[in-house]
Amino acid sequence: MTEHVEQRIEVDGPYFEDFTHGQVFEAPSVTLTSGFAALHQAFFGERLRLPLDAELCRAVTGSDAIASPGLVSNVAIGQTTYPTQRVKGNLFYRGVVLQRPSYIGDTLRTRTEVVALKQNRPKPGRPASGLVVLDMTVTNQRGETVLHFWRCPMIPCRDPEAVTGHADSFDAIPAELDMNAVRSAVPADWNLSVFRERVPGVHFADVPESTTYVLNARDTVTCAPELVRMTLNMAFTHADPGASTYGKRLVYGGHTISMAGAHLSRVLPNLLTVVGWRHCNHTAPVFEGDVLRTEATVVAKHPIATGGGLVELAVSVFAERGPEAPSKDRDVQVLDWQLIGAMA
Repeated sequence: MTEHVEQRIEVDGPYFEDFTHGQVFEAPSVTLTSGFAALHQAFFGERLRLPLDAELCRAVTGSDAIASPGLVSNVAIGQTTYPTQRVKGNLFYRGVVLQRPSYIGDTLRTRTEVVALKQNRPKPGRPASGLVVLDMTVTNQRGETVLHFWRCPMIPCRDPEAVTGHADSFDAIPAELDMNAVRSAVPADWNLSVFRERVPGVHFADVPESTTYVLNARDTVTCAPELVRMTLNMAFTHADPGASTYGKRLVYGGHTISMAGAHLSRVLPNLLTVVGWRHCNHTAPVFEGDVLRTEATVVAKHPIATGGGLVELAVSVFAERGPEAPSKDRDVQVLDWQLIGAMA
């Protein structure tokens, strides 16, 4: 009689040594549903009018179910996390342009390609690690590009003493946005005059440049692992305290960005949508229970041919850790985000 030997297969995320140039990763496609939209709204309380008001959305866009740009970004980033399950941090996001709106019912597919590899300089007492530049293209069910961007996660090496020889330059990854693509992200057939007529308050022409808005309303970080699970984010550090260098779960960076986006929808209630990011730097970690506050400065304005225009905003988010935290951590900047929004 043949003895049955049980086979055990470990399922794990890749280390830096496992990456090669041109490697491509796919993830399950995701159909944006009203359920996704409701959960995202419950997590963040975003007040953008078009995703909330079907009648207004239909009059302006021709559709009654536009998806929040924050929801689209979070789903897209989540779809890119198979190769970054062991991520220790993100060095940068570059070239983020939401090239066309997404609507409830659209199905998003994300293709992730390795385009550059660079091992970090060895330091005494620090295990070897490297930087992986990923090129992400998000398409809808019609094959149209919805979102394109690069991001650069830091990934540990399997061998803490590894020398991989990877030393790519990142100069080919554009540091500046393609403003033609950003301007084109606002559909020419949107009826912005209807938005201005129906919605009172500050519109593009009324926004004062070189003005900083300090939002007094703060918000507490909750439901961090729920967002991670909903968006298929596979990074260990957001769900497993043992995988974090901080000894507790690290809040996913997109969670902080989405909270900042919700704050912006209070600062500028007539913001139509977000169409691009100039840069996005996570300057300190965020943990569940942190209380976040936001300041936003109007950096520049750019009129567009269809009326209205683009507003560039420099956003700073600060976290209060609570009285038990060291004094230096009680009001620390956690996000430096410069984005471009569209207004009527």
